[in-house]
Amino acid sequence: MDFNRLLQIRRIYAQPAALELPRGKEIVERWPEAEVVPVDNHWNIPEVHGDETNVPRWSRIKTEALVLGVKKALTVKPNGRSADFIAPSTANGCAMACAYCYVPRHKGYSNPVTVFANIDQIAAALDRHATRQGMKLEPNQCDPELWVYDIGENSDCSVDALISDNVEDLVTLFRDLPTAKLSFATKYVNPEMLRWDHGGHTRIRFSLMPADLGKSIDIRTSPVAERMAAINDFVDAGYEVHVNFSPVIVTETWLNDWEELLRQLDAALSPAAKAQLAAEVIFLTHNERLHEVNLGWHPQAEKALWRPELQESKVSSNGFTNVRYRSGAKARYVRELTALIERITPYIRIRYAF
Repeated sequence: MDFNRLLQIRRIYAQPAALELPRGKEIVERWPEAEVVPVDNHWNIPEVHGDETNVPRWSRIKTEALVLGVKKALTVKPNGRSADFIAPSTANGCAMACAYCYVPRHKGYSNPVTVFANIDQIAAALDRHATRQGMKLEPNQCDPELWVYDIGENSDCSVDALISDNVEDLVTLFRDLPTAKLSFATKYVNPEMLRWDHGGHTRIRFSLMPADLGKSIDIRTSPVAERMAAINDFVDAGYEVHVNFSPVIVTETWLNDWEELLRQLDAALSPAAKAQLAAEVIFLTHNERLHEVNLGWHPQAEKALWRPELQESKVSSNGFTNVRYRSGAKARYVRELTALIERITPYIRIRYAF
């Protein structure tokens, strides 16, 4: 998925305060032909969010619409899985259209990229937080030496970097923080990032799934083979690179499909990439509301994602009713996949699996 197909911005919905900031002005200048539509709230734009008639135009809205906002909440949240902390978002939403993405559950019927123009405030909040943390005195599964901050919880930073310099600004910030590094997961290969001066304080996690399944689930993303091939390039450029086996989706052939993926990955990786590789293994969590929305724009995906005979409901910590694989069966699935990883790619350190 190249840049020109992914983003053809024709309308920019913008909070007036965002247009007054340097980053907001830069983004508007990048698309001088785009119509700028003032909005009071970046989160609630009736013609973009919450309009059921937008479902058939799901991908078109992602391609043509961009939202500019000001991030109010600059809270750094504890995590402990992907990272020690979750950073305030520099963006929300995505130009890609993965069928299982949780962001539409919160934003409504469409979720084009919202870029936050107050990057200086976000960076300053992270700088203060990392300084207060001081040195990491005890190693943990996030990292043995540095505090890890995930900067991409609500967006894909590789795509965000096509739109503005927000991500590179944070990479530059963390390059100079002696006790911290940043991390984000991605499904898009952005070669421009190979030239960034990151100082070894950026961890990129390429998300992978069996390619045939990915074609119908990971919509508008870089092909899985392209993501695997990029791992070597980013390692050669000095990045720390991990993989996310995520989401793991149980089908009739899922273990055979993952065996094929792991053999492809093993063949693609350089010795240097293998020496530093770690993985997160995350099985699918789905959502009833998202299932209903998906039936309107991509019902084919739901044949793999919505499997009531295999799934059970669970109320998440934020109050949403999600579905996941039944606990007893899921424990077996986790054991089967981790055993496969250990057999075919024994050099991959599994950071966690659930």
